[in-house]
Amino acid sequence: MRIAVVSVPARRMGTPEYVKSLARGMESMGHRVDIIDAWTEDGFRLPGYEYVAVCAEAVSLWGGKMPEALTKVLGGGSGLQGKKSSAFLKKTGPFFINKALSNLMKAMEKEGMMINWSEIILNGPQAEALGKRIGA
Repeated sequence: MRIAVVSVPARRMGTPEYVKSLARGMESMGHRVDIIDAWTEDGFRLPGYEYVAVCAEAVSLWGGKMPEALTKVLGGGSGLQGKKSSAFLKKTGPFFINKALSNLMKAMEKEGMMINWSEIILNGPQAEALGKRIGA
């Protein structure tokens, strides 16, 4: 299966290690995986994938606000209606984690994506184990 892993860190900083670990787990199961950085790329390639996994971080510890790069990358892919997807949120603090995950899922559902799995990522090894469960 062709999978796009959309990396949406809180700030421009390159691809975080937990996103690479998630992609490694998916690749170990035989999937073709591309990592798309929401800060530097647009979402025009997203409709070409069979599955889209969005990995995001909340902008702050309070309120669960998502980075503006998330709406930019999801808004760029006009053919996302009905696309199977998953929402992964990196745990960055003890507050408003569920609110942040809810905001991530709302942004994805606004574009018409069908979320069949959501999870909070604690660290790299857990992310790799989650990646091995995609499509299983």
